[in-house]
Amino acid sequence: MKRPVSRRARIALGVSVVLAAALTGCSTRGATPAGGTSTSSAKTSLADVKVALVPGGAHPYFQSWTAAGAKAKAEFGLGDVKFNETAEWDQNKQNGLLTTMAAQGYNAFGVFGVSPTDINSTFADLKSKGFAVASLGSCPAGDTDKADFCLSTDVQVAAYKAAKATIAAMGGHGTLVHLTGNNVDSNTQRRIDGVKKAVAETGGKVKLLTTVTDIDKDLQTAQKAVSDLLTAHGNQINGIVTTAYNPAVAAAAGVRSAHLPIKVVAIDDDPKIIAGIKDGSVAATVTQNPVGQAYVGSWALAELQSRTCTDRDPGVEIDSGSFVVTSANVATYDTERQAKTKALLEQFKTSVLSCS
Repeated sequence: MKRPVSRRARIALGVSVVLAAALTGCSTRGATPAGGTSTSSAKTSLADVKVALVPGGAHPYFQSWTAAGAKAKAEFGLGDVKFNETAEWDQNKQNGLLTTMAAQGYNAFGVFGVSPTDINSTFADLKSKGFAVASLGSCPAGDTDKADFCLSTDVQVAAYKAAKATIAAMGGHGTLVHLTGNNVDSNTQRRIDGVKKAVAETGGKVKLLTTVTDIDKDLQTAQKAVSDLLTAHGNQINGIVTTAYNPAVAAAAGVRSAHLPIKVVAIDDDPKIIAGIKDGSVAATVTQNPVGQAYVGSWALAELQSRTCTDRDPGVEIDSGSFVVTSANVATYDTERQAKTKALLEQFKTSVLSCS
């Protein structure tokens, strides 16, 4: 997900979790191009493009990629769009999976890399074999992205929105806690920065009691962390902002069961979170746009791989959008997200890609 500062030009499209990174990466060198892929400039049909959507492992956030990819295949006439989440959050396994899928004829890859610090070597190897590559859902760490583009949430902006919503629910003052993901993940650090920015803007009216990291591995880990937090500090806390999926679900349930007057702001739109907004136990959530990432990403990858389009700015980062959901718009928020996806597709056609 997108860095706050970059040397490259950015396209800011966003208005209104993610996960643990493996420690090492290896290349996919040695794979041979499949499915007729070539580094030539000759155009091919979109029906010749087989897109692989490959997250770092299983996680609820990515489940909508399957339907979004199928929709892209049907609407744009792609050869195939395959979702594969079997990398098990291991960069070596993800690289091996990508090599296997290339051998099976997949020739365009939308990847959520396991390791933000190592994924660029994987992107470079895929590109060297003539494959179109997108970084979906998370951009590499640092100022370089060797994929054709990155379509991801600007996580610092999303975390800032979530913290602002929490502070508003707290009445503008009090004690706040931040629950988030893997501390070594660059995305987590951007989320931490976003929350700290919102707190700083209160001029001391809000105190950040603690930031709890490394609790998005699974729901059980998050539940234990929330239980420990509420046992130790529940009476001190006025608000909890969560910027990772499992902590969001755990915090909403934990505060409700403890009957504490703590304002909880979540991330994403798990059904339990949406139900909490409707019944008042959750103040708000900030949803992302995984559907837009997979749908628009698949189309753009196919256009690039078919040589119908080229990148205007290789490695560009595009914010796929984040949206604050409260009781006021809980019934209609997905309409805004769908509109954002349509706007993203149009923006790719007119500003991100150059198509003939």
